[in-house]
Amino acid sequence: MRLWEQFDRMVVFDTETTGLDFKRDRVIEIGAVSLENGAETGGMDLFIRLPEGRRLDPFITSLTGITEERLEAEGVGDGEAAQSFAELLEGAERPLIAAYNAQFDLNFLFYLLQPWGLAGVLKKPRFLDALTVYRDRRDYPHKLENAIAAYGLEDRAVNSHRAIDDARAAALLLEAMAEERDDLERYVDLFGAHPKYGVSGRKIASVAYRAQPYERGKPLYELK
Repeated sequence: MRLWEQFDRMVVFDTETTGLDFKRDRVIEIGAVSLENGAETGGMDLFIRLPEGRRLDPFITSLTGITEERLEAEGVGDGEAAQSFAELLEGAERPLIAAYNAQFDLNFLFYLLQPWGLAGVLKKPRFLDALTVYRDRRDYPHKLENAIAAYGLEDRAVNSHRAIDDARAAALLLEAMAEERDDLERYVDLFGAHPKYGVSGRKIASVAYRAQPYERGKPLYELK
């Protein structure tokens, strides 16, 4: 994978949240794997407790299997989770952060790190969105489970709506997509945006956003 010519560490992560609004909702689980030259060298998987009086929507429990009781019994505080993620980037000279639908997860990650003075760890890394690549490779639908099936990864990856499983699935997917066509470095800091509604959430200053057509044609990095 040519990415390893540019980066010495890649952290692939995923979040489970109480909803879709990164300003109002909260991260309830964060999972990540850290890789160097393609080999997993570390990771994290933490539940995060809800603030006192905050309830979990039954839909989220149904989707993820995460209950309020589990968060209370096994969860850590926001600060501990934020610090654990920051530690995955320590010592990396050329880090890359990747996720499937990275725009969503990076917005939530920023608001997890910010109150603890740790948002600065996001200044050094560059960013890769596996969903943007997949949209260029395959027709709709574009859920992670569709990508897993499209690349025949069902025996090694599962889209369980649990953060650590989905982070590992995204890492395997990136490897499979690079084997198919090794151009992932062209998507670094380039996120596809909805052709009609634009960017969802807060824009990331270092990322270029480009409307990604419904119909596949030229790869996004060749579009103007």
